[in-house]
Amino acid sequence: MPIPTEPIGSIPRSKELLAAIIARAAGRMTDEQFCAVEETAVRDTISRFEQTGSPVITDGEQRKSSFATYPLAGLSNLAPDGVVIPFADGHTRQLPRLTVGPFRYGVHASSFLQAARRYSKRPLKQAVISVSALSLLYPADELPGYPREKFLDDLVTEGERDIRECLIAGAHCVQVDFTEGRLALKLDPSGGLLNSFIELNNRVLNRFNGEQRSKIGVHTCPGGDKDSTHSADVDYALLLPHLFRLNAGRFYVQLASEPDRRRVLRLLRDHLPPGKLLFIGVTDPINASVESASEVRDRVVEASEFLNIKSLGTTDDCGFSPFCDDASTSGATAFAKIRSRVEGTGLAADVLKA
Repeated sequence: MPIPTEPIGSIPRSKELLAAIIARAAGRMTDEQFCAVEETAVRDTISRFEQTGSPVITDGEQRKSSFATYPLAGLSNLAPDGVVIPFADGHTRQLPRLTVGPFRYGVHASSFLQAARRYSKRPLKQAVISVSALSLLYPADELPGYPREKFLDDLVTEGERDIRECLIAGAHCVQVDFTEGRLALKLDPSGGLLNSFIELNNRVLNRFNGEQRSKIGVHTCPGGDKDSTHSADVDYALLLPHLFRLNAGRFYVQLASEPDRRRVLRLLRDHLPPGKLLFIGVTDPINASVESASEVRDRVVEASEFLNIKSLGTTDDCGFSPFCDDASTSGATAFAKIRSRVEGTGLAADVLKA
């Protein structure tokens, strides 16, 4: 059997789509005109994905405002002054703040999957945002008539629906983006915030049976926005024992950009529960240099020194453009890295007789 390899999700938007996003926001483009540009971007992204030879593809998240905020499209009960996430280079991202209940998703991820299916019969994975990330929408002071516990109940129900509808729509797998996991330890070194995130996400995951959870994965990374990160200084030794408490069947772990990969591989070996599929990052999206197929091969062979090859897969460290305005990486670079990942993983399978 070949070693499985999958992307994380996002691909940089084309210049035409970026211009259309700005024009639409300024009222210079109708919704119909914008949708036509968006449709072209999806079709082109999927075509280029297929040309890399990737056995599993995505729509590149061309229709998402960001990996985190897509469920909020069209909602009117939000204010812009929510939680601020600082990055190492000084830039920030800010989440909105819930102003009144109840909370419901404005958009569900299955809509992206169904639209992408028009352009490819190849296995499609779909990324969804974790409920723990969206829990940050609730303000510090309790909302009148909508206590936090009621919000979390509604959020868990919506998070379950987001995943379940993707599985029903035929997703090859569903990836829960959990970049806030490592960040939680930076915000609260005691681990209390991270534990609350794990428990909340497990409330969703525990609603699925074993067969369904085998198709549900969790992605962790230290952020990857505009060639910067928000929590790369947090030690994996503090995160991984908690991460693997999540009741998912797959894990996607950023590794290529780690300064001491062998140390992290030892940690993964020591903490990965049996029966789980682990996808390690073998390409670094925020490094402009394109890894060669032989570099990828060597990283997989190195990982096999620590991990059972039957439980091992490869991926990219993170998405290439998690926010729609992130143009720090070109589409050409992203697809070159994906092609190297696919080819290098195949080379490693030959070496390891996988």
